[in-house]
Amino acid sequence: MSRMWSCLLAALLWAASCSRATATDGPPANLRVGVGKSVVVDSPVNIQRVSLANAQVAEAVAVNPREVLINGKAPGETSLILWQQGGRRLAYDVAVLPNMEKVDAIRRQLRRELPGQDVTLAFENDTVFLRGTVPDLVSANRAAAIAATLGKLVNLLRVAVPPEDAQILLKVRFANVDRSASTELGVNILSTGAANTPGVITTGQFPPPRPELQNGQTTFTLADALNIFLFRPDLNLGATIKALQTRQLLEILAEPNVLATNGKEASFVAGGEFPFPTLQGGGAGLGAVTIQFREFGVRIHFRPTITPRGTIRLEVMPEVSSLDFSNGLVFQGFNIPALATRRVQTEVELQNRQSFVIAGLLDNRVTDSLSRIPGLGNIPLLGKLFQSRALTKNNTELLVLVTPELVKPIPAGRELPDVQRPAAFLEGTAKTAPRTPGAEVTGPAPLPKRQETLPVEQLQEGQKGSAGAPAAPPVQFVPVPVAPPMTPQANPGLTPASPASGGSAQ
Repeated sequence: MSRMWSCLLAALLWAASCSRATATDGPPANLRVGVGKSVVVDSPVNIQRVSLANAQVAEAVAVNPREVLINGKAPGETSLILWQQGGRRLAYDVAVLPNMEKVDAIRRQLRRELPGQDVTLAFENDTVFLRGTVPDLVSANRAAAIAATLGKLVNLLRVAVPPEDAQILLKVRFANVDRSASTELGVNILSTGAANTPGVITTGQFPPPRPELQNGQTTFTLADALNIFLFRPDLNLGATIKALQTRQLLEILAEPNVLATNGKEASFVAGGEFPFPTLQGGGAGLGAVTIQFREFGVRIHFRPTITPRGTIRLEVMPEVSSLDFSNGLVFQGFNIPALATRRVQTEVELQNRQSFVIAGLLDNRVTDSLSRIPGLGNIPLLGKLFQSRALTKNNTELLVLVTPELVKPIPAGRELPDVQRPAAFLEGTAKTAPRTPGAEVTGPAPLPKRQETLPVEQLQEGQKGSAGAPAAPPVQFVPVPVAPPMTPQANPGLTPASPASGGSAQ
């Protein structure tokens, strides 16, 4: 019986303790503190333990057994629980409010940097919301940079749709003046022979007369009529002297007109592509030979930018390249030329329709070829009869004239420019090329409605896509396998092309 009473008493005491705890633990109280501010929480009894959910928003510091100091660190919300002596708990919802003085200071900065523009700033929880309309991306980026000093930023600004970009027409004039002069001097001696035994003494550089014995008589023929010919019938002795001077003047002129948008790169190529083999790597020193192509000719790359001063800044790189067979390579019997290139890369700033000239790209070459008969050619004075000489001088000068000009597209409906033709073109056929029927047949095409403003993200993405597009195709193209040679060889090499017989270049 006593045992039953003791169990009943224990149950009543447990229920009383639960009811007391439920009665004393009420809903959480609201506690507000500003960033950089402090508030003190008092307790009528001693505090045994303190718990703060988010230490990055606020911090709790025990001052004494009955006081806790709450310091606001960053805007946001968190929970505070105090365990008192005796089992009672106190709960608080702590809201750390932003420093309104700092928010007001940021609003003043926005009004100062963006005067007259509709830009508003709202601070909710720990996030800054930026709304309004600005005229360009520069103003949008500046407003976002100012508002981001308060914390996490959500940029909801809209940007007015910018007008069409300015277009720059680059007029380029390439003038390549090539001057060459050559001098040739040589002597060939022949004899019809006193005993009908003809003979010739020659250096081999110029073709000599060819004596032949026919029907007991000696005859000879001249391979080149541009000679000085001397013959003594009584001595059966003759000579041909070749003394020739040549002067040449060649002018190559190209006038490309290239159009580009402000800040975008454009290029122009007028020339061709030549193939060259490339040995690909393989095992045991063996590899496949592939063919690649490289461009040559007249080329120009430029990027125009309109400055705030109203001038046009040009990054321009003109280039003129040609095939050079004298410095080429011989590969499996094929002569592969090299590239002779003249290139200039510069940056200039001009007014609209002003011009600048790039000149002084000179290429002077002298080639002297000397052939002589050993021994006889070393005799003083008389040795000149057994020598042949060819002297060639080349002088090439490149001139580039560049003129930028601001232009606009041809208005719709205006007559388009056409080429002046000396005669009628394709008589009896259609005067215009086949095309899709116009709006008078199909009806007006649906055009997207012009928008006055765009979200800042959409405008930035559109500009990023146009700026990241490749400006010029790569130089090399897809390799094409070459048919194997008739004679197998382990590792086909490249050997320099040998110059002309007896020639030397300087």
